[in-house]
Amino acid sequence: MSQGYNKKDFYHRKAKEEGFLARSAYKLQEIQKKFRLLRNGSKVLDLGCAPGAWTQVALPLVGAQGFVVGVDLEKVTLTHPRFRFIHGDAFRLKPEDLPEGPFDCVLSDMAPKTSGVKVRDQALSAELCLHALETAKLHLKPGGSLVVKLFEGEDANRVKKEIEAHFSTLKLFRPESTRQASYEIYLVATGKKAI
Repeated sequence: MSQGYNKKDFYHRKAKEEGFLARSAYKLQEIQKKFRLLRNGSKVLDLGCAPGAWTQVALPLVGAQGFVVGVDLEKVTLTHPRFRFIHGDAFRLKPEDLPEGPFDCVLSDMAPKTSGVKVRDQALSAELCLHALETAKLHLKPGGSLVVKLFEGEDANRVKKEIEAHFSTLKLFRPESTRQASYEIYLVATGKKAI
């Protein structure tokens, strides 16, 4: 049995035991531990939120004064008084769809449906990141933070440069809970520049 399989199995089992809807919850926990993006009172926009694991992690961090809005084409069963789910396309949001905004943090754990053609999957992942950036430009407060998942490849530098143009700091982070075979990284951008 390979080490990668053990790791996958460990986090999958841990998520079930701890009541998380997906193992991806641990990735956001690691991002939060390192970067402290979510604070008491934060308003968070969770793009591609299904099945809801990142929202589960975010809600206790933002506390009683905070709020999370999740958006996905897939339905989410998670309910919470400080969570609102929008069943639809994360990239067609208008300001009137988001009365809670502007947000302190935009999260995107979105990934394309993988085809197995690495170059194609990487290109689609880069497009999702750039769409998430456009959403952040519209709905994120000055000084706010953006987290996006990116499959590393030819388009990675272009994505990094685009994000860097709108934020004061950009860090790359690969959580321990990422599968070993995966070529995903997270771009963590802080300090959105005022336009």
